[in-house]
Order: sequence, then structure tokens, then C-alpha cells
Amino acid sequence: MASIKISKDFSEYPGSAKKEHGPFSGEAFYEEKLEPAFAQALKNNELLEVDLDDTFGYSSSFLRESFGRLAMDYGANHVLANLKIISYQEPDWKERIINDYIPKGEKRAALEVVV
Repeated sequence: MASIKISKDFSEYPGSAKKEHGPFSGEAFYEEKLEPAFAQALKNNELLEVDLDDTFGYSSSFLRESFGRLAMDYGANHVLANLKIISYQEPDWKERIINDYIPKGEKRAALEVVV
């Protein structure tokens, strides 16, 4: 199983959604870590495990930008079938990603195609 521990592999201080809003954004995490690791895990027929613990917290915009964008690019069902999220310290983060940000990310992609 492939894995990313955000606190060690990216930052203990995740920022907001976009790079222009400051360092360690959800956009940067997606582009530098999450999407390449997810693509490689798929290529290797593995799950990607993402560990959210041991940071100083997350903004909803960071999680929405990174995990929602993954669903935009790969489809919610495909992401949910190939991603394992760890969050023992704040289980609500995991629930929001799985039940809100990933499904809405795919819907956001559909809206962008229509517009």
C-alpha cells in the first residue's frame, strides 16, 4: 500500500485552498503529493493511504481543494475505492472528506463541463 503522512511528507501546518493564499495550500498538496501518489498507486494496483494526523489542523478549503479535486479528476467512486484515509485524532475530517468533499468534487467537475 502506498502512503502519504501529511505532517511528514508535506507540512505540519496545512494552509488554505490556493497557492496564492499562502504556503502549504490544498492546491500545492494536490499537485505535489496527492495526485502523483494516487496515480502511481493506481498504476501499481495499490490503495493510497493518506494519514491526516499530527498536523495543527486543516481548513475546510484545504481538504475540499485537495480531495475534491482528486474526485474531479478521477471520479468520486474511483477515488473512494482506491483511497484509505486515516484520522484517529479528528475522525470528523475523514467523514467530511468521504461524505462531502469527494462526492461534491465530482459534482463540481460536472458543473464545470456544462458551463
